[in-house]
Amino acid sequence: MTVKNLTKTATPDAPADEAKPARASNAAGTGLETITLSNHLCINGTDHLPGAKIRVPADYARRLRLSGYVART
Repeated sequence: MTVKNLTKTATPDAPADEAKPARASNAAGTGLETITLSNHLCINGTDHLPGAKIRVPADYARRLRLSGYVART
C-alpha cells in the first residue's frame, strides 16, 4: 500500500490567516470568495490541505459547499 505524506502545510511561507488564490476558471462578472477547506482538495495540480484558506470564484465556492468541501464556520 502506498501512503502519501500530507504533513506539510498548505502555504509554508505565507501566514496562516492569509488566503491563497486558487486557480479555478472564473466566470465573467463573479467575484472571489475566501473559503476554508474541510477536506483535501487538488485544483490544477496544487494540493490544498484541510484548514487551508483559498480564494475561488463565487460559483465554484457554491459548488464546493454543496459537495461538503467547505468547513462550517
